[in-house]
Amino acid sequence: MSERRVALITGSSSGIGAAVARRLAADGIRIVVNSARSAVAGKELAAELPDAVYVQGDVADPADARRIVQSAVDAYGSLDILVNNAGATRFIPLDDVQAADAAAWRGIFDVNLFGVWQLTTAAVPHLQQSDAAVIVNISSVSATRALGSSIPYAVSKAALNHLTRLLATQLGPRIRVNAIAPGLIDTPWYDEAEQVWETSRDWVTANTPLRRVGSPEDVAEAVHYLTKAAYTTGDVLTVDGGRHVV
Repeated sequence: MSERRVALITGSSSGIGAAVARRLAADGIRIVVNSARSAVAGKELAAELPDAVYVQGDVADPADARRIVQSAVDAYGSLDILVNNAGATRFIPLDDVQAADAAAWRGIFDVNLFGVWQLTTAAVPHLQQSDAAVIVNISSVSATRALGSSIPYAVSKAALNHLTRLLATQLGPRIRVNAIAPGLIDTPWYDEAEQVWETSRDWVTANTPLRRVGSPEDVAEAVHYLTKAAYTTGDVLTVDGGRHVV
């Protein structure tokens, strides 16, 4: 195994994924940046970091998932950290059950659940060769509360939480598996839903103990912690400014 750890972060050309890449790189970890699209942004981020490569690929595609992992191993010879950050959603009001059609469910689950499974199963043989292997899945507080950008999105994250716990029981002690459940985070997702963002931001700011929405860097710090927390596995760490306790 190489002396410096290697991290593959899916969906990392912007937002939470990019913040995670920067935070782990600051700790001396070599980074594999990935996105399904946004290749220019992904390549720019990789060039910005001290030691990083960019691999384009869609985690929802089984062949791409395998290729992404193999490209990471080909680049650095090993894999120690997998951050399953790539995500998909559609902004569908929770009471509009007709709008949440089968296509919406399939599109969201293909990335948020099946994509995680495909990346993980491809990565496991390589992670098992690491002395400090860890998987961190990016979930959501909507997995455990009746809220979220859509019902399919919330259910996909609930399934991801359970997958996290099941994988932790089956992959230990060699590989630790945890998840992070962010609350409202200021990411490019909301660029396409400005009104939703403004309303949600005002409500969260008024009703959260820390009186602000989260930033991608807040989530990145939590990911960094879980990559080092050697006695933590099967956990879902909530990062929501304390909203869950009020």
